[in-house]
Amino acid sequence: MTGPMTPAAATAPTASTASAAPFRHALRVYLEDTDAGGVVFYANYLKFFERARTEWLRALGFGQQALRESTGALFVVTDTRVRYLAPARLDDLLQVTVHLRAGGKASMTLVQQAWRGDKLLAEGEIRIGCVDEGTFRPRRIPIDFMTTTA
Repeated sequence: MTGPMTPAAATAPTASTASAAPFRHALRVYLEDTDAGGVVFYANYLKFFERARTEWLRALGFGQQALRESTGALFVVTDTRVRYLAPARLDDLLQVTVHLRAGGKASMTLVQQAWRGDKLLAEGEIRIGCVDEGTFRPRRIPIDFMTTTA
């Protein structure tokens, strides 16, 4: 992974900025997100990253349900790596970023980070594959999606 990107630099993606500037999504830490120690349970960062990816796609004009219905394409996580740097706690307001690192014909690699203010809490690299909804075999990412994020 490259060095951290500050959340202040993040903006909603457009056709020209989707791969240049990270998208950011704000979310609040709820009691259900924390463990017995009062901090965010480590696996919940993957949920936070998933929510941010869903909102990133929506900001690009691609709701996942609509994309499935119109193209038969589904996105599946094929690989994750997460590094935990500092804890988030109940009621913290987080900014979760999404940055497209690389896109291929049937997969993409995203860098995601969770921030509390200017403090980087966790960062991950997530590989997403595109599969056919009926067979779950790899398929091309719909051309409209790749054109939008190029």
